[in-house]
Amino acid sequence: MSLTVKPHLHHYKNKMGKPTSTNRDWTQIYAIYGMDQWQTLLFLLCHAIFFSILSILLLFYFDPVCKLLETGLLLFTTSTSSTGAARFAAGFTGSVTALSAICLFFAAGDFFYSSVALHHDMAQRMVSYVNDWSSVKLALDIGCGRGILLNAVATQLKKTGSSGRVVGLDRSKRTTLSTLRTANMEGVGEYVTCREGDVRSLPFADNYFDVVVSAVFVHTVGKEYGHRTVEAAAERMRALGELVRVLKPGGIGVVWDIVHVPEYVRRLQELKMEDITVSERVTAFMVSSHIVTFRKPNQPVWRVNEVRLDWRC
Repeated sequence: MSLTVKPHLHHYKNKMGKPTSTNRDWTQIYAIYGMDQWQTLLFLLCHAIFFSILSILLLFYFDPVCKLLETGLLLFTTSTSSTGAARFAAGFTGSVTALSAICLFFAAGDFFYSSVALHHDMAQRMVSYVNDWSSVKLALDIGCGRGILLNAVATQLKKTGSSGRVVGLDRSKRTTLSTLRTANMEGVGEYVTCREGDVRSLPFADNYFDVVVSAVFVHTVGKEYGHRTVEAAAERMRALGELVRVLKPGGIGVVWDIVHVPEYVRRLQELKMEDITVSERVTAFMVSSHIVTFRKPNQPVWRVNEVRLDWRC
């Protein structure tokens, strides 16, 4: 079994696949797919606007604010330096609110970019990891969302003249209906089907798919327990085991995710996956992200006294 994984995340130097040219800008992508989790973007923008207004008010009413603070300080101290302390407090507060506004606007911009343009670009890179889409009969997109990655897979099937199909799995039936609409808008509706289901218990038989992909989804599994808890990590590993279970021997898995990539690599090693590679770092949603690829072995080789693995864990 060959592995190209190094022990520390910062040392991964595997080459990332080149994105496929689509000649699209973010407005075209947004017009078709919209954006998942728009509530987060709205939350960031509202707070950014609030802190901006607050910092502007502090700038225009600096002297009255200083006098108000000075009056308050005189009630608790008899120090003659209350004027300087009041001006420092007002200036410091104004600086903090202005910096907070800038950071929140930046976070909102990065969230929007990561959800739309970067997500589309990474989808093109992910499909480039599969050398021959014409031989793919069944593919699965776990956590398909609005369908950016799902439709990228379907487009590859269409380009190669494949008779294959790609299945999109999502927790919400409402989302899957929206995904089917975007597939029709992209002209790949005949290659796409969607199902509602839980990634921790996939509604598919063992060894069912030639290719399994997932984009910024696995890290959300088990979030009800908190991202850093042991229970959440166990749920993510269970989801990864399900991904491996439904993959055919010799099949390819491609996962783009944030934060927890090192634990995915360790789990894939435990499951005896082959040709594990990790892409270089790409910043998404203000944190590091990587694409992990692997191949399920054709014929598992078991050593003497070795316990046979259960994908479902």
